[in-house]
Amino acid sequence: MEKKIPITENDLPQPPPLRKMIGPSFILLGLGLGSGELILWPYLSANWGLGIIWGAVVGITLQFFINMEVERYTLATGESVFVGLTRIFRKFSPLWFILTTFIPWIWPGLIASSAQLLAYATGLEYNKYLPMALFILIGIILSVGKYLYKTQETFQKTLILIGIPFILILTLLLTKPGDYLTLAEGLVGKGDGFWFLPTGISFATFLGALAYAGAGGNLNLSQSYYIKEKGFGMGSYTGKVSSLFSDQKHDLKLEGGLFKNTENNLTTFKKWWKNINLEHALVFWITGAVTMVMLSLLAFTTSYKAQGIENGISFLFKEGSYISLHSFYAVGTLFLLIVALMLFGTQFSVTASTSRILSENLVLSSPNKFRVEHLSKLFYVFLWLQIAAGCTVFLAGYTEPLNLVIIGAVMNALTMFIYSILLLILNTKSLPKSISPSTTRRVIIIIAILFYGGFSIFTIAKNIFNF
Repeated sequence: MEKKIPITENDLPQPPPLRKMIGPSFILLGLGLGSGELILWPYLSANWGLGIIWGAVVGITLQFFINMEVERYTLATGESVFVGLTRIFRKFSPLWFILTTFIPWIWPGLIASSAQLLAYATGLEYNKYLPMALFILIGIILSVGKYLYKTQETFQKTLILIGIPFILILTLLLTKPGDYLTLAEGLVGKGDGFWFLPTGISFATFLGALAYAGAGGNLNLSQSYYIKEKGFGMGSYTGKVSSLFSDQKHDLKLEGGLFKNTENNLTTFKKWWKNINLEHALVFWITGAVTMVMLSLLAFTTSYKAQGIENGISFLFKEGSYISLHSFYAVGTLFLLIVALMLFGTQFSVTASTSRILSENLVLSSPNKFRVEHLSKLFYVFLWLQIAAGCTVFLAGYTEPLNLVIIGAVMNALTMFIYSILLLILNTKSLPKSISPSTTRRVIIIIAILFYGGFSIFTIAKNIFNF
């Protein structure tokens, strides 16, 4: 692999209309729904009030700008940021991303939450075998689809277009007028007797919620794959990954190249950049922020400081009971089932995205042993390895969903601190000045680095060294 990105003879293709570009951000939005939107921010709001909700808006805003730097690189080169970072940090980068993808996401809190809600809503007994069965079902679905990207996009679009409107309507119908004033105050950091953070809040949980205000961890970097396999920009020249049983094969390339440096190509890139920012802003940033805020408002209205919500995801059970009491019993049950399905969908996309990250970085770490054409098979090796690892966690007795989510979230926040630095180096050093980040974007990424780094270091100091 050349250290410098090669300049190809290819022209940058013209972007399609904005309506035809909608898609990749649905997957990333779905990746965040189960962790930050449905669990951590509503949990914090139910226990501490809406004075902490500013953190959700800050978190997803920073992730929007991080994600756009991921998209910038892939749009311009047709290769993932993992390939680009390997060009600069040859030995370090692939190993780092293998470790920081596998270890934080080995804790299957999302599927455990889905199983617990499913059991509660249907009257089944919750035990370790139910989340294990759901995990195996994810592996089967991902193994039989024709294309990995198409399977993920279709699955997440369906869940989001059904689940989010239902939850938003519930929130609008059940929320009391005074709660909106409390929400408005919370967006600027004013809580019930505190500013920004209440005394006694778990910094580990808050840090995890910041990391999961969006996709979180290395999952943000997987946006490279969705841009590439959708055929956006220079990704139209580098192919896509087919599923295990598909007879559709493509000439998949990990390494891409820059488009020809012509005035026409630069103009075309600016069109792509404008549309792709709009797509991500509409689907990921605005929809994600509104969803997090409204779900937190619903949790506040239905279960604020209710007895028994301090631990686990019991606040969701309280929400279901409140909804049933103030509407119809079936509506409360339907709420729990939809949330369970959305959590299942998040675990579905998390497992697919992490398997893709792991398989590509394994090829990058040792291209002589692992070849690009074996990437599809390696994807499924990692897919079922992660499922086996998750089932092992359940068999070992770790079944409390919230604790598993928080463990993974704290690890992912620290990971985000590191790769934000790497992304800034990649896009400022590797890309031509004409398409590299503006001064404003660079400042925002530096703020993200300081934000995630500061909270990570403080949380580690407080919890390990009793700072």
